[in-house]
Amino acid sequence: MKRFDIITIMPDLFQGFTDESLLARAQKKKIFKINVHNLRQWTTDKHKTVDAKPFGGGVGMVLKVEPILKAVKKIKQKNKKARVILFSPRGKKFDQEMAERFAKLDQIILISGRYEGVDERIAKHVADEVISIGDYVLLGGEVPSMAVIEAISRMIPGVIAKEESSRKPDHPQYTRPESIEISGKKRGVPKVLLSGDHKKIKEWREKNTKKLR
Repeated sequence: MKRFDIITIMPDLFQGFTDESLLARAQKKKIFKINVHNLRQWTTDKHKTVDAKPFGGGVGMVLKVEPILKAVKKIKQKNKKARVILFSPRGKKFDQEMAERFAKLDQIILISGRYEGVDERIAKHVADEVISIGDYVLLGGEVPSMAVIEAISRMIPGVIAKEESSRKPDHPQYTRPESIEISGKKRGVPKVLLSGDHKKIKEWREKNTKKLR
C-alpha cells in the first residue's frame, strides 16, 4: 500500500481533506494511506519549539532543522527509499509529468513549511526534491501538500472509478438546460454537442482540450 506522510505544525488542517470524498474511499480500500505528523512531537523542550530567528537577522522566524531531521529519520525507518519533498517558492514547478512520476513511488514524505521558511540545510541535505506549485507565496506548505496529493492520487489505479478519466486532459463540459440567460443574453450549448455525431463531438473535444503535457 502506498503512503503519503505529511510533516506539519498544523495537523488539524488536514482532517477534512483526508476524511472526505475519493481520498477517504481510497484509504478505506487500502489503495494508499495518508499519515499526518505533528512536527512538535520531535521537539525536546517543554514549549515544543519548532522555530527560531535566522542567523544574520531578518523579519520573522524559520523552522528549525533538528525536529524536521528527526521526523524524516523516524518516518523513513521502514522504507529508506521514501521520497522526501520540500515545498518552496524557489523549487521546481510541479506539473502533470511530475505527478505521474510520483504516482509510481511507494512512499512520499511531504514537508510543509511555515513562517518565513525552513532551515536551508533541509533543502540541501534532507529533501530529495524541492518543488513549488506556482509563482506565488502562501502562508505555508499545507495547501501545496494537499494539491500534490490530489494530483498524484488521480494517477493511482483504483482511486477513480474510470481510470481513463484520471489521465485525460480537460475539455469544456456542458449540461442541461440547453439555453439559459446570463447577464441579459441567452447562453447556449455548442451545437455540435447536441448533434449526436460522435465523430464530430470527439473532434470538437480534442480541439478544445487543454493539454497538460
